[in-house]
Amino acid sequence: MNKQPLKGRRIRLGMVGGGEGAYIGGIHRFAARMDNQYELVAGAFDVDPERGHAFAAQNFVAAERSYKDYQTMIAAESTREDGVDIIAICTPNFTHYPIARACLDAGIDVICEKPLTTTLDDAEALAEVVQRTGRFLGVTYTYSGYPMVMEARSKIEAGLIGKVRTVQVEYPLEWMATGIELKNNQQAAWRVDPKKNGRGGSIGDIGTHAYHLASYVTGLQAESVLADLATFVEGRALDDNAHVLIRYEGGARGMLWSSQVAIGCSNALRLRVFGETGSLMWFQEQ
Repeated sequence: MNKQPLKGRRIRLGMVGGGEGAYIGGIHRFAARMDNQYELVAGAFDVDPERGHAFAAQNFVAAERSYKDYQTMIAAESTREDGVDIIAICTPNFTHYPIARACLDAGIDVICEKPLTTTLDDAEALAEVVQRTGRFLGVTYTYSGYPMVMEARSKIEAGLIGKVRTVQVEYPLEWMATGIELKNNQQAAWRVDPKKNGRGGSIGDIGTHAYHLASYVTGLQAESVLADLATFVEGRALDDNAHVLIRYEGGARGMLWSSQVAIGCSNALRLRVFGETGSLMWFQEQ
């Protein structure tokens, strides 16, 4: 069905996951309100339909557009004249690929939490779906949205610190410093399960943000890496700390540290870039 044109209205946003108690869903909704170009109109917010319906009501989503699962939402919204234009996927990692593929195949654009998939095969398959359907598929790396981060990028592009020599980026957190996944913390439980999270623990959850920030600001891409992945909390199957040496294109060198067990760090993303004639630093917590 041909939908109403975007001119003169906000983008109609749907959401999968992100319901009551879900950390990342609130961030997506807050960002959509700040942007002022989106309107949340539909969702399959919870694996428990009743909780999802209650959450939808609290967020002013019409009852008939609160769905029991993403399959039902996609089927219904793709046939509505006023159906969603784009769907935000705010679910655990292992669900991203099937949800994104279903959306794209139905002609609906996608904003997805990272990672897009948990395997290379699925990533390549999803790239083929995007090429075939011509739909938009984006991944949220929110820290590149800070004005000072953009300013840092522009200064490096303008050559104000000369050719980049070294890059140091870190993202330490403390929230998983103990085995909170054993104490009914659902946000931690799926993150330590390789079947639900994928093969990367801290490196996949927050290390990817650190790598993206460094690449976004410097414009450099890695040529090779040497990683030391460690698990400090006994019983975990995935890393909760990672140190990575990076060789960038053009000869620059980098160091990346990601940790979920760094006591005293709330959200301590930090970047330092040193060039031939100058340097710059940015620290999220300050």
